Formats: sequence, C-alpha cells, structure tokens
Amino acid sequence: MMSDHLLRKHAPIPATGWQQIDDEAKNRLTTRLAARRLVDWSGPHGWAHSATNLGRTAPLGSAPPGTKSETVLARQRRVLALSEVRVSFTVECSALQDAERGAMDVDYGDLDRATHDAALIENRAVFHGWPEAGISGIVESSAHPSLTVGQDANGYPRAIAEATNLLHQAGIEGPYALAIGPEGYTRISQTTEHGYPLREHLTKILGGDVVWAPGLDGALVVSKRGGDFVLDVGQDFSIGYTRHDAEVVTLYLEESFSFRVTEPDAAVVLTDG
Repeated sequence: MMSDHLLRKHAPIPATGWQQIDDEAKNRLTTRLAARRLVDWSGPHGWAHSATNLGRTAPLGSAPPGTKSETVLARQRRVLALSEVRVSFTVECSALQDAERGAMDVDYGDLDRATHDAALIENRAVFHGWPEAGISGIVESSAHPSLTVGQDANGYPRAIAEATNLLHQAGIEGPYALAIGPEGYTRISQTTEHGYPLREHLTKILGGDVVWAPGLDGALVVSKRGGDFVLDVGQDFSIGYTRHDAEVVTLYLEESFSFRVTEPDAAVVLTDG
C-alpha cells in the first residue's frame, strides 16, 4: 500500500503508466538486490517505522533534576535509527502517452539507472557498511581471517572449502552461499573444471547458491541458516512524485532501512589477494 507522502495522485501519470513504471522498477530491483538473498528480512514496517530495537541499554548517569537518585537505576534503550534513501529519475511525458496507447516497449532508461543506484546503496551498506548511518557491514564484522583466492577462478574450490571448514569449526551450520562481485562471478561462470561447470562444483561444496552481488568487493561465504544478519525495512522500495513540466515528470525511488550483524562468526571474507 502506497503512503500518502509519495504524492502519486498529483502526478500526471495514468494508471497504465504507473503500472508499467512499478513493474519495471520491481523487475530491475529484484535482479540487483543481492544482499536480500543472503540475509534475514524484517518488514516492511511502514514509513513511520523509525528505529530497530537492539535489545540493549545504556546507563543514564542520574534521575531527572530535582528528584532523588540514590536508589534509582536509570537506563536508556538503545536503538538503530533507520536511514532513508531517495534516488530521483525522470520519465518523458511522450513515453507515458505511448504507454497509454498500449506501447509495451516504452523507454524507461533513467528508471534503470535509478534502480541500479538504489540497489547499489543497499548492497554496499549490507556488505561494506555505512558508518554515517551507524551500519557495520558483513565484511568488516567478520570474526574470521580473510582468505586469499587470487585471480584464477580455479582457486575458488579450495578457498570455499576452507571457508566452510572455518564456519563449521565456529559452530555455524549451513547451508552456505557464496556472494561474489560481478567480475569474479563472470570468471566463475566462464570456467570449467575437467569439463564440468565450476559454478556447479561450488554449489555442491556450499550446499547453497552462488549469488551475483553488485556492490561487493571480492567475495563472501555466509551461512544461510538464518538469524545471523538482519535487514530491517520500514518502507520497501516505492516510487513517489516530485514535479513535472510539459515534457518531463520527475519521480523518485525511496526506501528506509537499517542493517545489523548479530553473529560475526557467520561469514568469511574472500579476497583476490
């Protein structure tokens, strides 16, 4: 359900145009939001959801001024505030008119750019953190030493076997998944091992998927058992309206979220060396 703050009813966009725009955004985001395939999802809790409960407290030095504090123990609940992300894009009025006439090949090129940018922000925050937002990413949070793979894709079976062994020794059960940046993913997809696709070999070692992960530098082996990484979403990706003129409608893609690592032992970082 769309929040009123998106102001969609004020946009000069017919129902057919909105349907195409929403569908295009969903299709492109689904492919690019790699982090969501690896972590637990909490939400969507709505636009008014402002913070993630961390289940911890911080001591308060005293009771309010003017009250007796000798027998008082005061603590403040700790929370992680959600961060809002808004990425603007434009749609030509002529394209919207084409959609209303029944065109199925409308050019939504700037929407494609916006979905790329928005997905990259979420992926980077989950994988590498976002210090200003109070988010520590999986890479920096991992409690294990990183493993070197090298530039040769044939080094992945050994490294992944070593990574899963580290996870087992830490008491972290599988199945496991390999998240890997686009360059490394291409190397794996193009490599065979004794005539057998390398990717299929890796999935057997992992017991899980090899995930194409734009925004990730290097690679990660993570547990998919659940409960180790949590993406807390207030408003899931939605499209809102900003303004328009005779030629162009300016829209935006918006999300609010936080992320936390609850078990640093559940991921091993792989580097190219």
